[in-house]
Amino acid sequence: MNAIRSVAATFLALLLLASAPVVSRAQEEAESERPAVVITDAGSRRLQIATQQFAGSGVDVAALRKDIGAALDFSGVFQSVDPAAFLGPRQSAGVSDALECANWRQIGADALLEGTTGASGAIEVRAWDVARCRAVLTRSYRAAGEPTRAARRIADDVVEAFTGKRGVSSTEIAFVSTRTGNAEIHVMDADGSNQRAATRNKSINAFPAWSPDGNAILYMSYLYRRSPHLFRSVRGGDAKAGRLLQNLDPTRAVYRGVYDPTGRRLAAVISVDGAPEIFTVDADGANLRRLTNHKSIDVSPAWSPDGKQIAFVSDRSGAPQVYLMNADGTGQRRLTFQGSYNTAPAWSPDGRWIAYETRAGGQFDIWLIDPEGRTNAPLVTHPRSDQAPSWAPDSRKIAFHSTRRGKSDIYAVDLDGANPRRLTQAAGENTHPSWGPYPR
Repeated sequence: MNAIRSVAATFLALLLLASAPVVSRAQEEAESERPAVVITDAGSRRLQIATQQFAGSGVDVAALRKDIGAALDFSGVFQSVDPAAFLGPRQSAGVSDALECANWRQIGADALLEGTTGASGAIEVRAWDVARCRAVLTRSYRAAGEPTRAARRIADDVVEAFTGKRGVSSTEIAFVSTRTGNAEIHVMDADGSNQRAATRNKSINAFPAWSPDGNAILYMSYLYRRSPHLFRSVRGGDAKAGRLLQNLDPTRAVYRGVYDPTGRRLAAVISVDGAPEIFTVDADGANLRRLTNHKSIDVSPAWSPDGKQIAFVSDRSGAPQVYLMNADGTGQRRLTFQGSYNTAPAWSPDGRWIAYETRAGGQFDIWLIDPEGRTNAPLVTHPRSDQAPSWAPDSRKIAFHSTRRGKSDIYAVDLDGANPRRLTQAAGENTHPSWGPYPR
């Protein structure tokens, strides 16, 4: 087993391009002069929201209010007003047709959320824009035995009512954890709660990647023939669990796979004569097409949200850098030029940014670059390494893993660097987050 882990570690190091080449003092000094943004709790002003305790029965209304408040605070858009400051009633009388907005403006509230619950678990809510004194959301929900999930759906819809973009508290994050002694795939709710194992195969598993419908997770595992192959875990839909690309020569290593935005095609990193190259292939294993053909290492594919381009990492310039190409492999061009070691690209769902990790001195930081390469700036810097960025589906948050506590944990941060939150606190190493899509 030690020999297997040693081989696995070698392959994983190759795939991550984590072993930095020797850097001169001049290069280190140049990198140290790059602008730095250290995460603090300061950020853009958040909207103040007053959430009343809902009227009615059938649901624990105190717990529901607490869950809604936590989800709203997690959004980075809202901050809950302490009920002790309310001038208006702390409990809803129902869903109102009119509101005494002056009472809420006076305590600095930008928004008010009121609601009622029924014996069957039905929940009706109304959100008010206090400044304009008008309702912006009226909607019904069913707790269906899961009031916490209902609370998160409510909060996400309130975020959308005020910003035009749905919140992400009801989404999930897959990640790799060694808490059981083996590198297994785990899943948790976006706020770090409800952590559970998705694999229990006692092998080495890495690089989880969600399907666009959220019903499947791709991952690399050493479960078959003690070498890297692509597997899929499913929880619904038509996809089948198990090893993928079984039509390939089983001696060929498959290091990684990611779905395109349609869910019908994959970008995969497959060994060719011992060197990793990037291919596309249908999800059923048909229509394999090679995109890169270079003596260098080509890894870490990341689809653009429209499926027309793929970001990837190559050391063809002598050190790892982020490149772009068309989805058919044409038009390959280098994107990152600042910094001597850049890897792990992740394309934002809105298409505006590509997050990536860059080495700065002795650790890694997370930077953002636009797809044209005109703007390149740090998002996360810290004396410890921050790596493997993954975007929330609203493009307002990024998950990453960091060694801030010594061992790696998963963190989330807003796009402006505010609202940092540690999501994992279990034993072992917790790495390589993959933020899932909106629930359907």
